[in-house]
Amino acid sequence: MELPCRSPGDILLAPGALVGIRARSRATARQHDLATVIACAFDHRSRMLPFIYADLRMPPAGPRAIGAAMLDSGFDKTRIVLQQWNRHFKPSLARLDGRIPDIFMVSCMRVHWARGRDMLRDVCRIEPSQRPLVIFGGSKAIYEPWDAFSADAGDPWAADAVVTGEEYVLLALLERVLSVRGRGEGVRQAFLRARDEGLLDAIPGLVYARGGRDGVPDELVDTGIQRLAGDLDELPPVGPAFRLLEAPGRRATLAATALAPGRVGKYATIGCMVLTIGCRLSCPYCPIPAYNQRRYRSKSGARIAEEMHELNRDYGIRYFFGADDNFFDDKERAAGILESIARAEFDGARLGRKVRWGTEVCLHDVLAMKDHLRVAHDAGVRALWMGVEDMTATLIRKGQSVDRTVEALRLLRENRICPMPMLMHHDMQPFHTRQGDYGLINQVKILRKAGATSIQVLMVTPSPGSRSYEEMHSSGQVIESAGHKRVEPYMSDGGYVVASGHERPWRKQVNIAAAYAYFYNPLRLAGVLVRRGNALRYKDAVIQAMGMWGLAHTVRRTLGWALRLRFGAIKRMTVSPTSRIPMRGPTGGAASHALPGTLGLEHAAAEGFATVR
Repeated sequence: MELPCRSPGDILLAPGALVGIRARSRATARQHDLATVIACAFDHRSRMLPFIYADLRMPPAGPRAIGAAMLDSGFDKTRIVLQQWNRHFKPSLARLDGRIPDIFMVSCMRVHWARGRDMLRDVCRIEPSQRPLVIFGGSKAIYEPWDAFSADAGDPWAADAVVTGEEYVLLALLERVLSVRGRGEGVRQAFLRARDEGLLDAIPGLVYARGGRDGVPDELVDTGIQRLAGDLDELPPVGPAFRLLEAPGRRATLAATALAPGRVGKYATIGCMVLTIGCRLSCPYCPIPAYNQRRYRSKSGARIAEEMHELNRDYGIRYFFGADDNFFDDKERAAGILESIARAEFDGARLGRKVRWGTEVCLHDVLAMKDHLRVAHDAGVRALWMGVEDMTATLIRKGQSVDRTVEALRLLRENRICPMPMLMHHDMQPFHTRQGDYGLINQVKILRKAGATSIQVLMVTPSPGSRSYEEMHSSGQVIESAGHKRVEPYMSDGGYVVASGHERPWRKQVNIAAAYAYFYNPLRLAGVLVRRGNALRYKDAVIQAMGMWGLAHTVRRTLGWALRLRFGAIKRMTVSPTSRIPMRGPTGGAASHALPGTLGLEHAAAEGFATVR
């Protein structure tokens, strides 16, 4: 089930609301000497194509955005710990400024949930009277907030609060808690008092526990769907947050100081930046449009150019990735951003000549923006990841076809922009067809011939918050276990076949590896190097080498699963996972983030689920 939408006219924050709460927080922070640790969960078992290399070299935008908000709001004693770099980190041992942090936050994606859960369990080993206020956030929190609360009395652990929204929700929570905090009182104790007095109920975007014994809550209170910041220029500046990063190491504790600014660029070679948010499309397997309540938001071109310049100047970061859902979604806005960056000059040098960046777009929009691709190159764009999915439009119709795909790749290469098409394999698609272009390898061959620099091949996977999530479970496509091995969170990124109605699902797993091997191999690398007239020859060669390296990791990690699918007994799910703890709204109504079937959920009429009053 998709997330519901707020009432029309009540979706966006009032203009200036985010700027205002940042200013109020700075005044409040001076009265509280708080230490905060933000930990980004990362499961190293997820390291394979197509995300390998970037997963360690690109600090995620989410935890860094929260760090930027804390720093901008006056909470200077803040540290960001990336498990990508610090896999042995233990929250229970963390000390900042010589003491247990006052606030501990965990940012987590679904694929990294096993490590996120471990951190929540570990921080709860701290004596309750000394325990920090524990806040859980990230995409896992947005779509499955109930998982942050253990329902097992034999293994009690939990976050104190889950933030299902963005920076404003977190700042509003802290503002309310600190407004009632007494002198010498712990932040967690102030939170518990504010919660019990109902002071948090009017902040949309929170989930917290009420009641219970033996460490298991009686119920979860869901305060509703967040209001969105309409103007992304109101977000705090991102540059200073890079000064909060914990240096890579094997320590379970924190270093005395954060990573020195001069060393940031050594480890963070790619800067992930939020440029635009939202997508007008409504693919059944994607939760993004509903999360954004069908709104498209963006930063101004001037703001983006300034941030790129600052990160390049202060940390030596030259490469950037735009964390966009669909950068070309709004043609006019995208063109304006590109023109601003292309014109931007700092210290007498054009920004587009100093930085290189890429982002995600829709193939149809590449063709619509063909007259702006030269400007995109002048702005520093060197790669565009395109959602081709299935070129025959059997899986989903997004304006794609073989001819249009080939044309889009030609236009990008003519403008010296690397085409990075993304495919989605599915049950109906064979590996090869003798006639037509329906087979997976047929389409990979077309992309290779048309000049694709890289490819991404993932299997359709159930995504919480998407329209197809419940249907994939109820139809028996979702695999619970194979060969006595349960499907674990790190396997939910599309690289593993964990949902398939095919009679031989192991073939789908083999198909993905074979498609990658057809595209990334020594023969093609040699062909790239000797081909004349290829302006992107060296970039193609580098990607080929990285792809072969990533393929080795992919085969090593997925081969065992393919064998289990082939020879082991497969157990399938018939219902989607729901909260084991009852959920409700602040006034007793339906919980906005709960799936149908959740304990205690009042089944409102369809109209009630569509709108949050």
